[in-house]
Amino acid sequence: MMQKPFAITLDVGSSLANKTGSWRVERPVYVDRMPPCNDGCPAGENIQGWLYHAEEGDYEAAWRGLVEDNPLPAICGRVCYHPCETACNRAKLDEAVGIHGVERFLGDRAISQGWHVTVDRPPSGKRVLVVGSGPTGLSAAYHLALLGHAVTIYEAAPAPGGMMRYGIPKYRLPRDVLDAEIEAICSLGIRLELEHPVGDVVEEMQDGSYDAVFLALGAQLSKRAYIPAADSARILDALSFLASSEDGEPPRVGRRVVVYGGGNTAMDSARTAQRLGATEAVVVYRRTRAQMPAHPVEVEETLAEGVKMTWLSTISRVEDGKIVIEKMVLDETGFPQPTGEFETLEADTVVLALGQDTDMSAIAHMGDMSVRDGVLQVDDDMMTGHPGIFAGGDMVPAERTVTIGIGHGKKAAHSIDAWLRGERHATVARHELATFDRLNTWYYSDAPKTVQPELEGIRRRSTFDEVVGGLEADNALFEARRCLSCGNCFECDNCFGVCPDNAVVKLGPGLRYSFDYDYCKGCGMCVTECPCGAIVMEPERV
Repeated sequence: MMQKPFAITLDVGSSLANKTGSWRVERPVYVDRMPPCNDGCPAGENIQGWLYHAEEGDYEAAWRGLVEDNPLPAICGRVCYHPCETACNRAKLDEAVGIHGVERFLGDRAISQGWHVTVDRPPSGKRVLVVGSGPTGLSAAYHLALLGHAVTIYEAAPAPGGMMRYGIPKYRLPRDVLDAEIEAICSLGIRLELEHPVGDVVEEMQDGSYDAVFLALGAQLSKRAYIPAADSARILDALSFLASSEDGEPPRVGRRVVVYGGGNTAMDSARTAQRLGATEAVVVYRRTRAQMPAHPVEVEETLAEGVKMTWLSTISRVEDGKIVIEKMVLDETGFPQPTGEFETLEADTVVLALGQDTDMSAIAHMGDMSVRDGVLQVDDDMMTGHPGIFAGGDMVPAERTVTIGIGHGKKAAHSIDAWLRGERHATVARHELATFDRLNTWYYSDAPKTVQPELEGIRRRSTFDEVVGGLEADNALFEARRCLSCGNCFECDNCFGVCPDNAVVKLGPGLRYSFDYDYCKGCGMCVTECPCGAIVMEPERV
Protein backbone atom coordinates (compact mmCIF):
# COMPACT_ATOMS: atom_id res chain seq x y z
CA MET A 1 0.00 0.00 0.00
CA MET A 2 1.45 3.33 -1.10
CA GLN A 3 2.00 6.10 1.45
CA LYS A 4 0.36 9.42 0.78
CA PRO A 5 2.81 12.23 0.10
CA PHE A 6 3.65 14.34 3.13
CA ALA A 7 2.23 17.89 2.81
CA ILE A 8 1.86 21.00 4.91
CA THR A 9 -1.00 23.38 4.44
CA LEU A 10 -0.29 26.99 5.43
CA ASP A 11 -2.85 29.47 6.51
CA VAL A 12 -2.33 32.52 4.26
CA GLY A 13 -2.85 34.72 7.28
CA SER A 14 -0.10 33.04 9.28
CA SER A 15 3.36 34.59 9.71
CA LEU A 16 4.94 31.69 7.79
CA ALA A 17 3.08 32.33 4.54
CA ASN A 18 5.30 33.10 1.50
CA LYS A 19 8.49 33.26 3.56
CA THR A 20 11.23 32.06 1.22
CA GLY A 21 14.36 33.15 3.08
CA SER A 22 15.41 29.58 3.76
CA TRP A 23 15.81 28.99 0.01
CA ARG A 24 18.84 31.25 -0.27
CA VAL A 25 22.45 30.28 -0.76
CA GLU A 26 23.40 33.96 -1.27
CA ARG A 27 21.92 37.17 0.10
CA PRO A 28 21.95 40.68 -1.38
CA VAL A 29 23.67 43.37 0.64
CA TYR A 30 23.73 47.12 0.10
CA VAL A 31 27.25 48.57 -0.05
CA ASP A 32 28.93 51.93 -0.43
CA ARG A 33 31.92 52.21 -2.73
CA MET A 34 34.38 55.03 -3.34
CA PRO A 35 33.38 57.00 -6.45
CA PRO A 36 36.41 57.46 -8.72
CA CYS A 37 35.83 61.23 -8.83
CA ASN A 38 36.08 61.46 -5.03
CA ASP A 39 39.13 59.21 -5.10
CA GLY A 40 40.84 61.42 -7.67
CA CYS A 41 40.18 64.78 -5.99
CA PRO A 42 43.34 66.20 -4.34
CA ALA A 43 41.19 68.44 -2.12
CA GLY A 44 39.31 65.40 -0.79
CA GLU A 45 35.90 66.66 -1.90
CA ASN A 46 32.82 64.47 -1.62
CA ILE A 47 32.05 65.23 -5.26
CA GLN A 48 29.31 62.65 -5.68
CA GLY A 49 27.68 63.93 -2.50
CA TRP A 50 27.42 67.57 -3.57
CA LEU A 51 26.55 66.62 -7.15
CA TYR A 52 23.52 64.77 -5.72
CA HIS A 53 22.18 68.04 -4.28
CA ALA A 54 22.95 69.85 -7.51
CA GLU A 55 20.99 67.20 -9.42
CA GLU A 56 17.99 68.09 -7.27
CA GLY A 57 18.44 71.77 -8.03
CA ASP A 58 19.30 72.53 -4.40
CA TYR A 59 22.38 74.57 -5.23
CA GLU A 60 22.92 76.01 -1.79
CA ALA A 61 22.98 72.53 -0.23
CA ALA A 62 25.40 71.45 -2.96
CA TRP A 63 27.67 74.42 -2.24
CA ARG A 64 27.58 73.76 1.50
CA GLY A 65 28.57 70.17 0.93
CA LEU A 66 31.38 71.30 -1.37
CA VAL A 67 32.86 73.87 1.04
CA GLU A 68 33.03 71.35 3.84
CA ASP A 69 36.27 70.36 2.11
CA ASN A 70 37.18 73.19 -0.27
CA PRO A 71 36.64 76.89 0.54
CA LEU A 72 37.63 78.02 -2.98
CA PRO A 73 35.13 76.42 -5.39
CA ALA A 74 34.80 79.37 -7.79
CA ILE A 75 38.60 79.44 -8.09
CA CYS A 76 39.05 75.67 -8.41
CA GLY A 77 36.26 75.50 -10.99
CA ARG A 78 38.49 77.71 -13.13
CA VAL A 79 42.09 76.68 -12.49
CA CYS A 80 41.99 73.05 -11.31
CA TYR A 81 43.07 70.52 -13.92
CA HIS A 82 40.15 68.36 -12.71
CA PRO A 83 41.74 64.92 -12.18
CA CYS A 84 38.25 63.96 -10.94
CA GLU A 85 37.09 64.09 -14.57
CA THR A 86 40.06 62.04 -15.74
CA ALA A 87 38.91 59.36 -13.28
CA CYS A 88 35.18 59.71 -14.05
CA ASN A 89 33.52 56.43 -15.10
CA ARG A 90 31.16 58.27 -17.43
CA ALA A 91 34.14 58.94 -19.74
CA LYS A 92 34.01 55.24 -20.64
CA LEU A 93 30.35 55.60 -21.58
CA ASP A 94 30.50 58.87 -23.54
CA GLU A 95 32.23 61.86 -21.90
CA ALA A 96 33.22 62.64 -18.32
CA VAL A 97 30.85 64.70 -16.20
CA GLY A 98 31.89 68.37 -16.33
CA ILE A 99 32.49 68.50 -12.59
CA HIS A 100 34.64 71.63 -12.72
CA GLY A 101 31.91 73.51 -14.57
CA VAL A 102 29.30 72.68 -11.93
CA GLU A 103 31.78 73.50 -9.15
CA ARG A 104 32.49 76.89 -10.73
CA PHE A 105 28.75 77.55 -11.09
CA LEU A 106 28.17 76.80 -7.40
CA GLY A 107 31.09 78.99 -6.33
CA ASP A 108 29.91 81.89 -8.50
CA ARG A 109 26.33 81.54 -7.25
CA ALA A 110 27.51 81.60 -3.64
CA ILE A 111 29.31 84.89 -4.34
CA SER A 112 26.30 86.46 -6.05
CA GLN A 113 23.82 85.20 -3.44
CA GLY A 114 25.98 86.01 -0.43
CA TRP A 115 26.01 82.49 0.99
CA HIS A 116 28.45 82.18 3.86
CA VAL A 117 29.77 79.68 6.37
CA THR A 118 29.67 80.20 10.13
CA VAL A 119 31.87 78.83 12.90
CA ASP A 120 29.84 76.46 15.08
CA ARG A 121 32.66 75.26 17.35
CA PRO A 122 33.32 77.07 20.64
CA PRO A 123 36.69 78.88 20.85
CA SER A 124 39.49 76.46 21.67
CA GLY A 125 41.72 79.08 23.27
CA LYS A 126 44.54 78.08 20.91
CA ARG A 127 46.29 80.45 18.50
CA VAL A 128 47.72 79.30 15.17
CA LEU A 129 49.93 81.25 12.78
CA VAL A 130 49.67 80.57 9.05
CA VAL A 131 52.56 81.88 6.95
CA GLY A 132 51.45 82.54 3.40
CA SER A 133 48.03 83.34 1.90
CA GLY A 134 48.11 81.17 -1.20
CA PRO A 135 45.59 78.33 -1.64
CA THR A 136 47.37 76.13 0.92
CA GLY A 137 47.51 78.77 3.62
CA LEU A 138 43.95 79.95 3.01
CA SER A 139 42.63 76.39 3.16
CA ALA A 140 44.48 75.69 6.41
CA ALA A 141 43.27 78.95 7.96
CA TYR A 142 39.68 78.23 6.93
CA HIS A 143 39.57 74.74 8.42
CA LEU A 144 41.43 75.79 11.57
CA ALA A 145 38.90 78.60 12.12
CA LEU A 146 35.99 76.18 11.67
CA LEU A 147 37.64 73.96 14.30
CA GLY A 148 37.48 76.83 16.78
CA HIS A 149 41.06 78.10 16.74
CA ALA A 150 42.15 81.74 16.52
CA VAL A 151 44.05 82.11 13.24
CA THR A 152 46.40 84.79 11.96
CA ILE A 153 47.85 84.83 8.43
CA TYR A 154 51.13 86.62 7.68
CA GLU A 155 51.57 87.50 4.01
CA ALA A 156 54.70 89.16 2.63
CA ALA A 157 53.00 90.55 -0.48
CA PRO A 158 50.77 93.65 -0.57
CA ALA A 159 47.72 91.53 -1.53
CA PRO A 160 46.62 88.01 -0.57
CA GLY A 161 46.35 84.98 -2.84
CA GLY A 162 49.95 83.97 -3.44
CA MET A 163 50.52 82.47 -6.88
CA MET A 164 46.78 82.59 -7.57
CA ARG A 165 47.20 86.35 -7.80
CA TYR A 166 50.79 86.74 -8.91
CA GLY A 167 51.18 83.64 -11.07
CA ILE A 168 47.79 82.88 -12.66
CA PRO A 169 46.77 85.59 -15.16
CA LYS A 170 43.41 87.35 -14.98
CA TYR A 171 42.16 85.74 -18.19
CA ARG A 172 42.11 82.44 -16.27
CA LEU A 173 41.18 83.77 -12.83
CA PRO A 174 39.35 87.11 -12.58
CA ARG A 175 40.44 89.06 -9.53
CA ASP A 176 36.93 89.84 -8.32
CA VAL A 177 36.36 86.09 -7.94
CA LEU A 178 39.68 85.64 -6.13
CA ASP A 179 38.99 88.57 -3.80
CA ALA A 180 35.44 87.42 -3.02
CA GLU A 181 36.47 83.93 -1.91
CA ILE A 182 39.40 85.23 0.14
CA GLU A 183 37.08 87.73 1.83
CA ALA A 184 34.62 84.94 2.66
CA ILE A 185 37.40 82.95 4.35
CA CYS A 186 38.64 85.93 6.34
CA SER A 187 35.06 86.69 7.46
CA LEU A 188 35.34 83.68 9.79
CA GLY A 189 37.38 85.89 12.11
CA ILE A 190 40.79 85.20 10.58
CA ARG A 191 43.27 88.03 10.95
CA LEU A 192 45.23 88.79 7.78
CA GLU A 193 48.41 90.86 8.00
CA LEU A 194 49.77 91.93 4.62
CA GLU A 195 53.35 93.00 3.88
CA HIS A 196 54.50 90.98 6.85
CA PRO A 197 57.46 88.82 5.77
CA VAL A 198 58.66 86.20 8.21
CA GLY A 199 62.39 86.21 8.81
CA ASP A 200 62.51 83.68 11.64
CA VAL A 201 59.64 81.27 12.23
CA VAL A 202 60.54 80.41 15.82
CA GLU A 203 60.81 84.07 16.80
CA GLU A 204 57.44 84.83 15.23
CA MET A 205 55.93 81.87 17.05
CA GLN A 206 57.31 83.00 20.40
CA ASP A 207 56.66 86.72 19.96
CA GLY A 208 53.06 86.13 18.98
CA SER A 209 52.45 83.40 21.59
CA TYR A 210 51.26 81.02 18.91
CA ASP A 211 50.60 77.42 19.85
CA ALA A 212 51.33 76.09 16.36
CA VAL A 213 52.53 77.33 12.96
CA PHE A 214 51.63 76.24 9.46
CA LEU A 215 54.11 77.15 6.72
CA ALA A 216 52.63 77.67 3.26
CA LEU A 217 55.40 79.73 1.68
CA GLY A 218 54.81 78.59 -1.88
CA ALA A 219 57.45 78.50 -4.60
CA GLN A 220 57.95 82.07 -5.72
CA LEU A 221 61.63 82.13 -6.65
CA SER A 222 62.36 81.59 -10.32
CA LYS A 223 65.06 79.11 -11.21
CA ARG A 224 67.89 80.62 -13.23
CA ALA A 225 70.08 79.38 -16.04
CA TYR A 226 73.32 80.82 -17.32
CA ILE A 227 72.79 82.15 -20.81
CA PRO A 228 75.53 84.29 -22.38
CA ALA A 229 73.94 87.63 -23.22
CA ALA A 230 75.04 91.04 -24.39
CA ASP A 231 74.46 94.00 -22.10
CA SER A 232 71.55 95.19 -24.22
CA ALA A 233 69.68 91.89 -23.99
CA ARG A 234 66.33 92.05 -22.19
CA ILE A 235 65.95 88.89 -20.11
CA LEU A 236 63.16 88.53 -17.54
CA ASP A 237 62.19 85.72 -15.20
CA ALA A 238 58.65 84.44 -15.66
CA LEU A 239 57.39 84.98 -12.11
CA SER A 240 58.54 88.60 -12.01
CA PHE A 241 57.07 89.10 -15.47
CA LEU A 242 53.66 87.75 -14.45
CA ALA A 243 53.71 89.60 -11.12
CA SER A 244 54.50 92.91 -12.79
CA SER A 245 51.53 92.36 -15.09
CA GLU A 246 49.35 92.01 -11.98
CA ASP A 247 50.62 95.18 -10.33
CA GLY A 248 49.38 97.39 -13.11
CA GLU A 249 52.84 98.30 -14.46
CA PRO A 250 53.50 95.60 -17.04
CA PRO A 251 56.88 95.61 -18.77
CA ARG A 252 57.30 96.67 -22.37
CA VAL A 253 58.04 93.42 -24.11
CA GLY A 254 58.41 94.63 -27.69
CA ARG A 255 57.05 92.90 -30.77
CA ARG A 256 58.84 89.55 -30.48
CA VAL A 257 58.98 87.55 -27.25
CA VAL A 258 60.68 84.20 -26.68
CA VAL A 259 59.71 82.14 -23.63
CA TYR A 260 62.21 79.51 -22.51
CA GLY A 261 60.58 76.58 -20.71
CA GLY A 262 57.82 74.01 -21.04
CA GLY A 263 55.65 74.26 -17.93
CA ASN A 264 52.34 75.95 -17.19
CA THR A 265 54.14 79.16 -16.23
CA ALA A 266 55.78 79.22 -19.65
CA MET A 267 52.35 78.91 -21.32
CA ASP A 268 50.94 81.73 -19.18
CA SER A 269 53.97 83.91 -19.93
CA ALA A 270 53.61 83.49 -23.68
CA ARG A 271 49.88 84.18 -23.62
CA THR A 272 50.41 87.21 -21.38
CA ALA A 273 53.13 88.59 -23.67
CA GLN A 274 50.66 88.64 -26.55
CA ARG A 275 48.13 90.48 -24.43
CA LEU A 276 50.79 93.05 -23.62
CA GLY A 277 51.32 93.83 -27.28
CA ALA A 278 53.73 91.23 -28.66
CA THR A 279 52.88 90.36 -32.23
CA GLU A 280 54.84 87.14 -32.04
CA ALA A 281 55.41 84.84 -29.06
CA VAL A 282 57.51 81.68 -29.31
CA VAL A 283 58.00 78.98 -26.67
CA VAL A 284 61.40 77.25 -26.82
CA TYR A 285 61.58 73.89 -25.03
CA ARG A 286 64.45 71.42 -24.98
CA ARG A 287 62.32 68.27 -25.12
CA THR A 288 59.30 67.10 -27.14
CA ARG A 289 55.69 68.15 -26.76
CA ALA A 290 54.86 64.83 -25.11
CA GLN A 291 57.50 65.55 -22.46
CA MET A 292 56.29 69.07 -21.65
CA PRO A 293 55.34 69.40 -17.98
CA ALA A 294 52.60 71.86 -18.94
CA HIS A 295 49.10 70.45 -18.69
CA PRO A 296 47.73 69.42 -22.11
CA VAL A 297 44.81 71.85 -21.76
CA GLU A 298 47.26 74.71 -21.21
CA VAL A 299 49.24 73.72 -24.28
CA GLU A 300 46.13 73.50 -26.45
CA GLU A 301 44.86 76.90 -25.32
CA THR A 302 48.28 78.44 -25.91
CA LEU A 303 48.49 77.05 -29.44
CA ALA A 304 44.91 78.17 -30.11
CA GLU A 305 45.98 81.74 -29.39
CA GLY A 306 48.69 81.63 -32.03
CA VAL A 307 51.76 81.07 -29.85
CA LYS A 308 54.43 79.15 -31.74
CA MET A 309 56.29 76.20 -30.22
CA THR A 310 59.89 75.24 -30.93
CA TRP A 311 60.51 71.83 -29.42
CA LEU A 312 63.84 70.01 -29.04
CA SER A 313 65.71 73.30 -28.81
CA THR A 314 67.77 75.13 -26.21
CA ILE A 315 68.91 78.74 -26.02
CA SER A 316 72.63 78.98 -26.57
CA ARG A 317 73.07 82.75 -26.28
CA VAL A 318 71.27 86.07 -26.60
CA GLU A 319 72.74 88.95 -28.58
CA ASP A 320 71.62 92.14 -30.32
CA GLY A 321 67.88 91.46 -30.49
CA LYS A 322 68.35 87.84 -31.46
CA ILE A 323 68.63 84.48 -29.75
CA VAL A 324 70.71 81.60 -30.97
CA ILE A 325 69.10 78.23 -30.35
CA GLU A 326 70.72 74.82 -30.69
CA LYS A 327 68.74 71.88 -31.97
CA MET A 328 68.54 68.88 -29.65
CA VAL A 329 67.97 65.17 -30.24
CA LEU A 330 66.77 62.56 -27.78
CA ASP A 331 69.21 59.79 -26.91
CA GLU A 332 68.22 56.19 -26.23
CA THR A 333 67.18 57.12 -22.66
CA GLY A 334 64.98 59.98 -23.83
CA PHE A 335 67.41 62.66 -22.62
CA PRO A 336 68.04 65.61 -24.98
CA GLN A 337 71.52 65.89 -26.43
CA PRO A 338 73.03 68.81 -28.43
CA THR A 339 73.46 68.39 -32.17
CA GLY A 340 75.73 71.32 -33.01
CA GLU A 341 73.05 72.69 -35.36
CA PHE A 342 72.08 76.30 -34.64
CA GLU A 343 69.27 78.60 -35.63
CA THR A 344 68.63 82.31 -35.01
CA LEU A 345 65.34 83.83 -33.84
CA GLU A 346 64.44 87.49 -33.56
CA ALA A 347 63.63 88.50 -29.96
CA ASP A 348 63.02 91.80 -28.19
CA THR A 349 62.49 90.05 -24.83
CA VAL A 350 63.40 86.64 -23.46
CA VAL A 351 61.34 85.26 -20.56
CA LEU A 352 62.88 82.43 -18.53
CA ALA A 353 60.27 79.98 -17.23
CA LEU A 354 62.50 77.20 -15.92
CA GLY A 355 60.69 76.31 -12.71
CA GLN A 356 60.33 77.68 -9.20
CA ASP A 357 61.93 77.23 -5.79
CA THR A 358 60.84 78.11 -2.26
CA ASP A 359 62.64 80.71 -0.19
CA MET A 360 63.67 78.67 2.87
CA SER A 361 65.52 81.50 4.66
CA ALA A 362 62.92 81.63 7.45
CA ILE A 363 63.88 78.10 8.55
CA ALA A 364 67.46 77.88 7.25
CA HIS A 365 69.01 78.10 10.74
CA MET A 366 66.80 75.37 12.23
CA GLY A 367 68.73 72.13 12.59
CA ASP A 368 65.58 70.03 13.07
CA MET A 369 64.21 70.96 9.65
CA SER A 370 65.11 68.68 6.74
CA VAL A 371 65.30 70.16 3.24
CA ARG A 372 66.09 67.78 0.37
CA ASP A 373 66.05 68.59 -3.32
CA GLY A 374 64.74 72.04 -2.52
CA VAL A 375 61.64 70.94 -0.61
CA LEU A 376 60.89 70.68 3.10
CA GLN A 377 60.33 67.17 4.44
CA VAL A 378 57.21 66.51 6.53
CA ASP A 379 55.71 63.42 8.15
CA ASP A 380 52.33 61.85 7.45
CA ASP A 381 50.66 64.52 9.60
CA MET A 382 52.44 67.27 7.65
CA MET A 383 54.53 68.21 10.67
CA THR A 384 58.15 69.19 10.15
CA GLY A 385 61.02 68.03 12.35
CA HIS A 386 60.22 70.89 14.74
CA PRO A 387 57.28 70.11 17.10
CA GLY A 388 54.30 72.32 16.42
CA ILE A 389 55.50 73.57 13.04
CA PHE A 390 53.67 72.09 10.05
CA ALA A 391 54.06 72.75 6.32
CA GLY A 392 52.32 72.06 3.02
CA GLY A 393 51.78 73.14 -0.56
CA ASP A 394 54.55 73.92 -3.02
CA MET A 395 57.28 73.85 -0.35
CA VAL A 396 56.84 70.12 0.44
CA PRO A 397 57.23 67.07 -1.84
CA ALA A 398 54.15 67.04 -4.09
CA GLU A 399 52.87 68.12 -7.46
CA ARG A 400 52.36 71.87 -7.47
CA THR A 401 48.72 72.71 -8.17
CA VAL A 402 46.10 74.85 -6.46
CA THR A 403 43.91 71.86 -5.61
CA ILE A 404 46.73 69.84 -4.07
CA GLY A 405 47.57 72.87 -1.95
CA ILE A 406 43.96 73.10 -0.76
CA GLY A 407 44.04 69.44 0.20
CA HIS A 408 47.30 69.94 2.10
CA GLY A 409 45.78 72.84 4.00
CA LYS A 410 42.77 70.82 5.07
CA LYS A 411 44.85 67.82 6.10
CA ALA A 412 47.29 69.99 8.04
CA ALA A 413 44.46 71.81 9.82
CA HIS A 414 43.06 68.55 11.16
CA SER A 415 46.55 67.37 12.12
CA ILE A 416 47.24 70.64 13.94
CA ASP A 417 43.88 70.44 15.72
CA ALA A 418 44.66 66.91 16.92
CA TRP A 419 48.22 67.88 17.94
CA LEU A 420 46.92 70.80 20.01
CA ARG A 421 44.71 68.32 21.85
CA GLY A 422 47.62 65.95 22.42
CA GLU A 423 46.35 63.45 19.88
CA ARG A 424 46.98 62.33 16.29
CA HIS A 425 44.41 62.84 13.59
CA ALA A 426 42.80 59.49 12.75
CA THR A 427 42.31 58.76 9.06
CA VAL A 428 39.08 57.10 7.93
CA ALA A 429 39.31 53.82 6.04
CA ARG A 430 38.50 54.22 2.36
CA HIS A 431 35.81 52.19 0.67
CA GLU A 432 36.54 49.88 -2.24
CA LEU A 433 36.71 51.77 -5.54
CA ALA A 434 33.56 51.78 -7.70
CA THR A 435 34.97 50.67 -11.04
CA PHE A 436 33.16 50.92 -14.36
CA ASP A 437 32.68 47.15 -14.67
CA ARG A 438 30.44 47.21 -11.57
CA LEU A 439 27.92 49.57 -13.20
CA ASN A 440 24.85 48.56 -15.17
CA THR A 441 24.95 51.32 -17.73
CA TRP A 442 22.03 50.28 -19.91
CA TYR A 443 19.83 52.48 -17.72
CA TYR A 444 21.69 55.63 -18.67
CA SER A 445 20.68 57.55 -21.79
CA ASP A 446 23.04 59.45 -24.05
CA ALA A 447 23.73 62.90 -22.64
CA PRO A 448 26.57 64.81 -24.31
CA LYS A 449 28.77 66.92 -22.07
CA THR A 450 27.85 70.60 -21.80
CA VAL A 451 30.32 72.82 -23.62
CA GLN A 452 31.36 75.98 -21.77
CA PRO A 453 31.46 79.13 -23.92
CA GLU A 454 34.82 80.64 -24.85
CA LEU A 455 35.93 84.13 -25.81
CA GLU A 456 36.51 84.60 -29.52
CA GLY A 457 40.09 84.43 -30.74
CA ILE A 458 40.77 88.08 -31.51
CA ARG A 459 39.68 89.23 -28.04
CA ARG A 460 41.63 86.44 -26.37
CA ARG A 461 44.87 87.83 -27.76
CA SER A 462 44.16 91.48 -27.02
CA THR A 463 42.48 91.60 -23.61
CA PHE A 464 42.73 90.03 -20.16
CA ASP A 465 39.00 89.20 -20.21
CA GLU A 466 38.20 85.72 -18.94
CA VAL A 467 38.62 83.18 -21.75
CA VAL A 468 36.33 80.37 -20.57
CA GLY A 469 32.77 81.21 -19.55
CA GLY A 470 30.65 79.50 -16.91
CA LEU A 471 27.48 77.42 -16.93
CA GLU A 472 23.98 78.80 -16.43
CA ALA A 473 21.56 77.22 -13.94
CA ASP A 474 19.79 75.04 -16.51
CA ASN A 475 22.90 73.51 -18.05
CA ALA A 476 24.59 73.17 -14.63
CA LEU A 477 21.55 71.12 -13.62
CA PHE A 478 21.81 69.04 -16.79
CA GLU A 479 25.53 68.44 -16.24
CA ALA A 480 25.04 67.41 -12.61
CA ARG A 481 22.38 64.91 -13.70
CA ARG A 482 24.90 63.18 -15.96
CA CYS A 483 26.52 61.76 -12.80
CA LEU A 484 26.18 57.95 -12.62
CA SER A 485 26.33 57.87 -8.79
CA CYS A 486 29.00 55.18 -9.06
CA GLY A 487 28.95 52.71 -6.20
CA ASN A 488 26.33 54.44 -4.04
CA CYS A 489 22.54 54.13 -3.91
CA PHE A 490 20.63 57.17 -5.14
CA GLU A 491 17.15 55.71 -4.50
CA CYS A 492 16.18 55.04 -8.11
CA ASP A 493 13.67 52.36 -6.94
CA ASN A 494 14.95 49.75 -9.41
CA CYS A 495 15.59 47.15 -6.72
CA PHE A 496 12.22 47.92 -5.14
CA GLY A 497 10.42 47.57 -8.46
CA VAL A 498 12.01 44.38 -9.76
CA CYS A 499 12.04 42.28 -6.58
CA PRO A 500 9.64 39.34 -7.18
CA ASP A 501 9.27 38.73 -3.44
CA ASN A 502 8.57 42.29 -2.26
CA ALA A 503 11.62 41.87 -0.03
CA VAL A 504 12.97 45.38 -0.58
CA VAL A 505 11.80 47.86 2.03
CA LYS A 506 11.81 51.61 1.38
CA LEU A 507 13.04 53.44 4.46
CA GLY A 508 12.03 56.93 3.42
CA PRO A 509 13.57 59.82 1.47
CA GLY A 510 17.31 59.94 2.00
CA LEU A 511 17.32 56.72 4.03
CA ARG A 512 17.51 54.32 1.06
CA TYR A 513 16.38 50.68 1.49
CA SER A 514 16.79 47.49 3.46
CA PHE A 515 16.13 43.82 2.68
CA ASP A 516 13.58 41.71 4.47
CA TYR A 517 15.52 38.46 4.48
CA ASP A 518 12.50 36.43 5.59
CA TYR A 519 11.09 36.92 2.11
CA CYS A 520 14.21 37.32 -0.05
CA LYS A 521 15.09 34.08 -1.79
CA GLY A 522 18.42 35.37 -3.15
CA CYS A 523 17.55 35.49 -6.86
CA GLY A 524 19.94 38.42 -7.46
CA MET A 525 17.64 40.42 -9.72
CA CYS A 526 18.26 43.51 -7.58
CA VAL A 527 22.00 43.24 -8.23
CA THR A 528 21.46 42.85 -11.97
CA GLU A 529 19.17 45.87 -12.14
CA CYS A 530 21.05 48.26 -9.83
CA PRO A 531 22.49 50.96 -12.14
CA CYS A 532 25.24 52.14 -9.81
CA GLY A 533 26.57 48.81 -8.51
CA ALA A 534 25.51 49.43 -4.91
CA ILE A 535 24.29 45.87 -4.21
CA VAL A 536 26.38 42.69 -4.01
CA MET A 537 25.56 39.05 -3.37
CA GLU A 538 27.29 37.48 -0.39
CA PRO A 539 27.33 33.79 0.60
CA GLU A 540 24.58 32.98 3.05
CA ARG A 541 25.80 32.77 6.60
CA VAL A 542 25.25 29.37 8.18
